[in-house]
Amino acid sequence: MISPMAGGDANERSRERRRLVLADDHPDILDELRRLLTPEFEVIAAVKDGEALVRAAAELSPDAVISDIYMTGGDGIESGALILRQGLCSAVIVLTMYDNPHLVRRTLAQGIRGYVLKEDASEELIAAVHTVIGGGEYLSCGVRDQREGET
Repeated sequence: MISPMAGGDANERSRERRRLVLADDHPDILDELRRLLTPEFEVIAAVKDGEALVRAAAELSPDAVISDIYMTGGDGIESGALILRQGLCSAVIVLTMYDNPHLVRRTLAQGIRGYVLKEDASEELIAAVHTVIGGGEYLSCGVRDQREGET
């Protein structure tokens, strides 16, 4: 069971660091993400599959979730879409090695507003989290270039 952190009222929570749940089926990637994000955010859970991601979002009410796309136990896009539909979190970002335009379209069609390539994570992930939590859309530079080329 995942235990929630101390709550507090809305004003108190807005002054705290934003709370994240991470999902990737590679422990070394989760460790790297935690190291990258911890100075700026509070990582409240790191899970290995899509089912655990949905459970963690339901139990912990994070400000954002960051998920790999292809994991055992559930696709990150499907899990992210379920989290959005159930109102468990409004900021979902996929973090992937795939710059495939079909995956980008599939992700955005599900209401997921963040798509970051793993190769760009060290330069772009923190900005992506802030943008998506703020209600915007964030696509990695290489993905933006592809998308602009389609129009």
